[in-house]
Amino acid sequence: MDFEIELEPVEAAVALVAVAVFVALVVRRIAVPYTVALVVLGLIAAEVLRDQHFEISPEVVLVVLLPGLLFDAAFRIDFGDLRKSIAGVVVLAAPGVVISAGVVAVILNLATGMRFDLAFVIGAMVSATDPAAVLATFRRLGSPHRLANLVEGESLFNDGTGLVIFVLALQAVQSDVTVTGALVQFFLTVAVSILIGVVGGLIVSWIVSRVDDHLIETTISLALAYGTYVIADAFAQSGIIATVTAGIVLGNIGRRFGMSEKTREAIDTVWEFLAFLLTAVVFLLVGLAITLEDLLEAVGPILWGILAVLLGRALVVYLLLNGASRLAVFGGIGSRLPLSWLNVLWWSGLRGAVAVAMALSIPQDFPQRALLQEVTFGVVLFTLLIQGTTIELFIARADEIDV
Repeated sequence: MDFEIELEPVEAAVALVAVAVFVALVVRRIAVPYTVALVVLGLIAAEVLRDQHFEISPEVVLVVLLPGLLFDAAFRIDFGDLRKSIAGVVVLAAPGVVISAGVVAVILNLATGMRFDLAFVIGAMVSATDPAAVLATFRRLGSPHRLANLVEGESLFNDGTGLVIFVLALQAVQSDVTVTGALVQFFLTVAVSILIGVVGGLIVSWIVSRVDDHLIETTISLALAYGTYVIADAFAQSGIIATVTAGIVLGNIGRRFGMSEKTREAIDTVWEFLAFLLTAVVFLLVGLAITLEDLLEAVGPILWGILAVLLGRALVVYLLLNGASRLAVFGGIGSRLPLSWLNVLWWSGLRGAVAVAMALSIPQDFPQRALLQEVTFGVVLFTLLIQGTTIELFIARADEIDV
């Protein structure tokens, strides 16, 4: 029987929320991660309704969904705890992302014959761990506090650096970009984006210190989350880095010195609800964006892509991060990370909504666009369905130590 479903934006939003609630109720009784269940449901819906054309706009993910998720996580981070892990976060979120992207590019180039510049675009899309996927998993499972802080800190910041590298990779394919120019643009973008977030966070912290109304202050926090993203994006900077920075500033300055207990409770409740809602929608959309039939056509490059991502992550964690921690011990400025923590960091490198959004945003006339998207979607699906369902085994073995 032929049928056609046309959902207006509001009706579609209501349908997504209803599905999210249903899945949340079901997974409470079965041993399946909530986020994985949502992705699977999205995949099933895409297959059942394969005649329907699902338009998943990358702007919906990057502008509407991610800023809220990132701000909520950043707002809850204690800067004192983050400062203890900041060296590891920087290593993973900056050179770690570049190295991962390079490893993926080299392996895909050698194994499949794909042009190196195109392979690097894939590397840029799958090099950064997805904050939505990582944070949802670590909040569900028990883990050493500082390990969770390290993973969350990385996932918040490497997302922004991954997007910057992705933009540079696209420019390198479509025009001449020198290595020096790319490096200057990268560091300038990161620095300016952080500055926007700091200024926005300080201004809002000052405002809430002079307002004693929990409704107004909660609304202001919402404006800060999305306002810093919009402002940074308008100046061609990283909205995600700006939003994360603003969340950390408000959570550590405005929250401590300018908010009443009633306001803190109200903001926590509102943002906890928003994070739950946004997470649900993000993973449903990830499932809807992936078509299994298309993945089968590119199964070879996808398998090489999965291998490359795992290898690249292993090099970053076991060589780069572990080496940095050993140097810290030698210099008397830190402690060595235990092997169990390194195992968690390696296997928790989930990819999700950010990679999907980047793949969807590739220009229509871009060389081998379909193949680049299929490889990216295949990697995302593997990390969510395989790594996402087995990470608990690694976390259970993580030692609780003081670092």
